[in-house]
Amino acid sequence: MNEAIKTIMSTDLITVSPSTKLSDVRRLFMTNKIHHIPVVRYKKLVGIITTYDLWKNEIAPNEYSSTSVSEVMHSKVAKVGPMDKIGTAAEIFLDNRFHALPVVDEENTLLGIITSFDVMLYEFKKEYPKPILYKHLYESKRKSA
Repeated sequence: MNEAIKTIMSTDLITVSPSTKLSDVRRLFMTNKIHHIPVVRYKKLVGIITTYDLWKNEIAPNEYSSTSVSEVMHSKVAKVGPMDKIGTAAEIFLDNRFHALPVVDEENTLLGIITSFDVMLYEFKKEYPKPILYKHLYESKRKSA
């Protein structure tokens, strides 16, 4: 847990802008089987939107095409740096009960994302270096969170 987050973070990211419509966000969630999408403007992190946000805001699906990400995204986002420790991310996940942290540099430029799944997989690989199941997790890194 003392390794740098950059060793396990996902860098092939799917992002949206604040003006993206929720209909597009929903499609991205479903097509890519992800639950968190960083919101960026000029490569700078301005928020995050999750599948939970779509549900908790009680926006009817027929309103998704007229509702922008900026209306439901979280703009106060917990984030980490690439040199922060994996254990730090795990502690933030446990303390706050959420499952994704954007990884940013000193200028708030989005570099990647780390999820609770990434931390679990990191620990799993240490304990089971040659798994029988889930071999595909070792052969290629997930596209994003």
